[in-house]
Amino acid sequence: MTWEEVRELNPGETVAVLPLGAVEAHGPHLPIGTDTIIASGMAERAAELLPRSGWSVIVLPPLEFTPAGFAAAFPGTLGVRPETLEALLVDVADGLTRQGIRALAIANAHLDPVHLGAVHGARNAARERELLPVVFPDLTRKPWAPRLGEEFRTGACHAGRFEGSLVLALAPGLVRDEIRRELPPNPASLSDAIRAGVTTFAGAGGPRAYFGWPAEATSDEGELMLDILGEILTEAVRDAIGVPGSAAETSAPPRESPE
Repeated sequence: MTWEEVRELNPGETVAVLPLGAVEAHGPHLPIGTDTIIASGMAERAAELLPRSGWSVIVLPPLEFTPAGFAAAFPGTLGVRPETLEALLVDVADGLTRQGIRALAIANAHLDPVHLGAVHGARNAARERELLPVVFPDLTRKPWAPRLGEEFRTGACHAGRFEGSLVLALAPGLVRDEIRRELPPNPASLSDAIRAGVTTFAGAGGPRAYFGWPAEATSDEGELMLDILGEILTEAVRDAIGVPGSAAETSAPPRESPE
């Protein structure tokens, strides 16, 4: 869009969607930009759905540099400090607030716990500063996580069936498919490792930076997961601010369950 096209929007009925990914190792078969590819796909699906609830949508350029400590030992991974990400997200929220945009919805596909903490911190800081609502459905929490498939629920989910299927649907030419088909399952649960205090992929049992069942990935499953991701972001926006002109639109966004 040009700035004049943006000027023609009704900002009070516009939601800005920010794809949030990472530059991080994703096994020997998926590109380092996997999370950004998935986050951008999630944002585009939500941009198709939100207008049905009356919202105009602008999809912001993706943000790729985020904390990525679990993969820090792998070549190609580039992370930033959590306070850097938090400050940047608050600055984006501040800029959108000054332009009158109704809400900032974060399409996040990176699940590093330090990264997630920074995003939650930014959302809370925006609320404390009375900026626009920052809508952030944390995919690792209820009610969202149970909707993302069996592999995702096991916690053995990084560059496996779930993410591999999404990249096959979105950017199949970037998947090293000959390698993917031959990779053995790695059922080690990242969720369990994180709860035990592990802070690296290698320490969690992923010496090649993948977990789960990558050989089982399909583009058809990826399309299904994309639809679900788009629905999740759309539902989170509706839960937080309702639809234009509704009573919910003027109320404060609900706090997410800590589960």
